[in-house]
Amino acid sequence: MSDRRVVVTGIGCVTPIGTGTEALWAGLRARKSAVRTLTRFDPSPFRTHIAAEIDGFDPTDWLEAKRAKRLDRFSGLTLVGSTMALQDAELDPRSIDPTRGGCFLGTALGGVAKGEEEHTKFLEYGVRDVDPAVALSVFPGAGSCNVAIETGWTGPNVTNGMSCASGAMAIGEAFHVIRRGSADVLLAGGAEAPLAPLCFGAFAIIRAMSQRNDAPHAASRPFDAHRDGFVMGEGVAMLVLEERSRAVARGARIYMEIAGYGTTNDAHHMTAPRPDGAQASRAMHQALGDAHLQPHEIGYINAHGSATALNDVTEAGALRQVFGEAGVRQIPMSGTKGYHAHALGASGAIEAAISALALHHGWLPPSINLDEIDPGALDLDLIRGEGRSVRPEHMLSNSFGFGGVNAALVFRRDH
Repeated sequence: MSDRRVVVTGIGCVTPIGTGTEALWAGLRARKSAVRTLTRFDPSPFRTHIAAEIDGFDPTDWLEAKRAKRLDRFSGLTLVGSTMALQDAELDPRSIDPTRGGCFLGTALGGVAKGEEEHTKFLEYGVRDVDPAVALSVFPGAGSCNVAIETGWTGPNVTNGMSCASGAMAIGEAFHVIRRGSADVLLAGGAEAPLAPLCFGAFAIIRAMSQRNDAPHAASRPFDAHRDGFVMGEGVAMLVLEERSRAVARGARIYMEIAGYGTTNDAHHMTAPRPDGAQASRAMHQALGDAHLQPHEIGYINAHGSATALNDVTEAGALRQVFGEAGVRQIPMSGTKGYHAHALGASGAIEAAISALALHHGWLPPSINLDEIDPGALDLDLIRGEGRSVRPEHMLSNSFGFGGVNAALVFRRDH
């Protein structure tokens, strides 16, 4: 690896707690959950009736109407998030060599919800009613390829489908590409639009999701003793990753530096994390080593905190392996899925955006809905209540997914 440094100069986000950086930050400061009873479709056939939906998303607010009409919700979210990120970075995509720009995206389901919608039409009305563009919507790479068409960037364009770790992995892989000198500016993040009956129902069938239907706002509760599963959400977060000297030369605002990345696989089970947390901890060690840091130098952890029975205590154990019994008591951490729920492949990217804003503003968000800490996580310094006014030097963000996928990112305050 070269000594090139990589910084975040733009953030584009559409989430259940806010669209755009100012609204996302306001949503965090409000310390309220966006989870509610589903309105996108009738959830009554399933045990779970709740989710975190995005209100009022209209891609024509950001894109030409003719262009937006051709996109399904997944690609629309991806392209809007990317457009917003470039605007936030005050970066004209035509201002860089197109061979030196590209897009890295993570998503668990891509355009599957669009395929589900069109399949319903096919069964009810026949093939003539199916949208001819369905073949161009359902493949996961549709989002990043639409970004390439929009920007004209001909550099690396990669979409991974590594479940709930995919957004973080997209950022980490893009970071390595810029650092080694293969690109100068990359859009990187995650997008997910899974709120369709079969996509949603598939997780309800395996009882992975919360059934707290009578109290939606209290349903997503990372590390709480009374959690009963994750809550599904939707959204996008795209970051502009830029080689630092280029960003400084053009006078760009820098949110943070990306300093390290690690990824491993449990090789254990498709839905259950490896009980000893050995590979999750190894991913964190990799990220720290990549950043040339010791564990005690981390000043905040944005935990994966999915609010599932197994994941939260396994993550707590993995954190102890990395930071030690004493270390976990001294590092502030939070699980922010209580706010925005779990947007599958977009979650790691949304949490990276939250980490960037927390570092920029000097305030760490709390874990909301954390009424009674699980006995397996009692020694963690989980932020509660009003949050904390701190601007740490280094941060760690974890993302874990089905299939035993583990990813960790290290962020640094720019100076």
